[in-house]
Amino acid sequence: MTAKEILGNSAYQAISYEGYRAKSRDIQPSIPQLKEDLRILSAMGIKILRTYNVQFAHASNLLKAISEMKSEDPDFEMYVMLGAWIDCKNAWTDQEPDHDVESEQNEGEINRAVALANQYPDIVKVLAVGNEAMVKWATSYYVQPSVILKWVNYLQDLKANGKLPKDLWITSSDDFSSWGGGDPLYHTEDLAKLVKAVDYISMHTYPYHNTHYNPDFWRVPIEESKLSEIEKVDAAMLRALDFAKAQYDSVTNYMKSLGVNKPVHIGETGWASVSDGLYGPDGSHATDEYKQARYYQLMREWTDEAGISCFFFEGFNEPWKDANNPIGSENHFGLFTETGQAKYAMWDLVDQGVFENLTRDGNPIDKTFDGDKERLMQGVMAPPAKY
Repeated sequence: MTAKEILGNSAYQAISYEGYRAKSRDIQPSIPQLKEDLRILSAMGIKILRTYNVQFAHASNLLKAISEMKSEDPDFEMYVMLGAWIDCKNAWTDQEPDHDVESEQNEGEINRAVALANQYPDIVKVLAVGNEAMVKWATSYYVQPSVILKWVNYLQDLKANGKLPKDLWITSSDDFSSWGGGDPLYHTEDLAKLVKAVDYISMHTYPYHNTHYNPDFWRVPIEESKLSEIEKVDAAMLRALDFAKAQYDSVTNYMKSLGVNKPVHIGETGWASVSDGLYGPDGSHATDEYKQARYYQLMREWTDEAGISCFFFEGFNEPWKDANNPIGSENHFGLFTETGQAKYAMWDLVDQGVFENLTRDGNPIDKTFDGDKERLMQGVMAPPAKY
């Protein structure tokens, strides 16, 4: 199977995955732990994973785990969209980030990704240069499109010269606005060249975050004022789907305005199940397992029918993301908790027995809220009113 055959194929469901269980990435998941996760994800029909960097052992260990599982079971099938992290100079330091100069670490990161793609050509089907590396709200580390273009061209040259597998697809995975779907300030000559250089566009869309930053679509309009609370929620989730579709279309339209016609897939989208602050009970009311499940279902239905790959963010909660705030939303985007409990989006699969005899760190895959939907629904709030 090649990337061209996998991406947009509904038989090859996609998900974003990192297997961190602890509050620090200093504690790397072991290969047996990664295999546990792979069995769980495979059981739910996932066949392509997206990773984010090769700075840590995680990605190389994941590739080793998949390779070993394929050797043990010839029917086991799992592929990887391998990410190489890209930064600007002084990113993540106490010095001022220089967004016009790239980090010295980028070259090593690209070289590590190339080595892994060549070591595991049967598994690595996509190389992604950077993650949200061009979007200007990534103030700690964003770079100019020229940096991404430089490395995409470098990888395409390696491929053309037989130094990377010829069917490997090269892209960058970034916010819809970075791909020209938003503010015209992104419409630069270098972005146009990048659109032409990649094999496909990997764009991100997050209606969830926009329930705070651009809430007009989210709030309950006056014509829905007499609906029940759950009807208001269901209507809002349909609007969230339309919001994601509109961002997808905006990227596609910009690409076509350049005279380019190539695949556009969703490299990242998701919905948190726990939050304080901006998205919680004192904020946009966006966050609970019911809304997460509804968004997951709606996105899968749309993208499967449309022939779009959707790397849903994400497989499992990652507690390191907001380590000092256990109920921060960044820790709770997983479809499973860090201990392996299946959130509401996965309850039907638990009932079907697909996770039977599977565990995460010794914990069986059972339902959150002890499977009590009534208790789960007690925390579900309709969006605030627009009127």
